[in-house]
Amino acid sequence: MVALPFQNEIYELKPSKILCLGKNYAKHAEEMKSEVPKEPIIFLKPPSSLLGPDETIILPNKSKKVHHEVELAVIIGRRGKNISREEAMKHVLGYTIFLDITARDLQEEARRKGMPWSICKGFDTFAPIGPRIVPANKVDPHNLEIGLKVNNELRQKSNTSEMLFKIPEIIEYISSIMTLEVGDIIATGTPEGVGELKDGNVVEAWIQDIGVLRERVRKEKE
Repeated sequence: MVALPFQNEIYELKPSKILCLGKNYAKHAEEMKSEVPKEPIIFLKPPSSLLGPDETIILPNKSKKVHHEVELAVIIGRRGKNISREEAMKHVLGYTIFLDITARDLQEEARRKGMPWSICKGFDTFAPIGPRIVPANKVDPHNLEIGLKVNNELRQKSNTSEMLFKIPEIIEYISSIMTLEVGDIIATGTPEGVGELKDGNVVEAWIQDIGVLRERVRKEKE
């Protein structure tokens, strides 16, 4: 559970699932040497990977190459199954910033072996989120500057207008497979510029009109 400011209260975010999109920005697909997808690519992170703002991302000993990915997150505010894209935005509570931390070397291994991505995406602290939830009616989620710095060095900068699959289509697609519960998180994919995190780094991810999500980075103790 992560508690985040929402309007004039604190919202306890207890997702039943964290749903993430892969390759939802064309330039990120290119930098990963992958084809641009023709339909949404969905994978899951466990709720145990959640991390609040101003905390510490732990680099696991099992990985030698951990990458940052900044994303716009959709927080579901109304339960639904088989939601049409015309009705989809009625199910959105609000938006926040999400970091899809990824053990890139383990992802490459998973790809070679045809394994799911849980082994590279599911570590504790690999889903930082915050610093607040902005109500759905306060921003245009498809026209927000998005970016990330590490130790004040610019790594990622883009606009959510570059998303290949927009939020109504994403919600329609996911809800055709599984029920979306209140508090579920949908991370809408990362733009280009992903890069490695090192022990001692400070990460600052931002999205226009939402704020800045800051996290420290530390190596796991032996």
